[in-house]
Amino acid sequence: MKQCALCGGSGWRPVERDGLRAVESCDCRNQPRSENWWMERAGIPKRYHHCDFADFNALSDSLSYAKIKALGFADNYPFVREGLLLLGNPGVGKTHLAIAILKQLMTQKGVETLFCSYQHLLQRIRQSYDPVSLSTETAVLQPILDTEVVAIDDLGANRVSEWVEDTITYVLNHRYNEKKATILTSNLPDAAEDARERTPGGKFRIAETLTDRIGLRVRSRLHEMCGEPVTIHADDFRQTVRAHQVVG
Repeated sequence: MKQCALCGGSGWRPVERDGLRAVESCDCRNQPRSENWWMERAGIPKRYHHCDFADFNALSDSLSYAKIKALGFADNYPFVREGLLLLGNPGVGKTHLAIAILKQLMTQKGVETLFCSYQHLLQRIRQSYDPVSLSTETAVLQPILDTEVVAIDDLGANRVSEWVEDTITYVLNHRYNEKKATILTSNLPDAAEDARERTPGGKFRIAETLTDRIGLRVRSRLHEMCGEPVTIHADDFRQTVRAHQVVG
């Protein structure tokens, strides 16, 4: 696929304003594109290009409810009041549903979307952080600030330092104030009562919650942005598939 010479296919071209590097929307965004072009432009890894609602196996009431909520968001956009926070153990389909939303919005409604891993976002923030000015390079944050719908995957995968928490809070505050929808997923439980896990010795201990990892300020903002989280209670689909393959 031939990429735009100005933006390299990202949809954002670098510019310089008042001596600072930034990015702005590229003119190529207005051209009709294929589904694969949309997926690549949104930063969706090829491993997840197949993810859509038709391909999502709702094998339990919890999975069915999560699918209904995600599909409702996509169908009703832009007339939605809140974003979406999907919680659950690894492998239950949170990322699949987030990408299914983005795919439908892009291909059916022409909405600009962006998918990013929380870990990758933190890495880019750290790499561009200037300890002298105590700031992060604008070009790193601009796409996630300005894109119409953003999905942040695996929120809380790493414990953050104070300055990273400040940056994430800034990102979420900006999107909230600009009324830009944000979809987030996390493997962490939202409340302490859901954080009990069994140790190898058969006893229970309290694991870290989402608030423990991202901080109270960020969790409070997420409540305003996304309302009540959608928690998926299901088995790890990837492990189930592997088990069937071994048995078969």
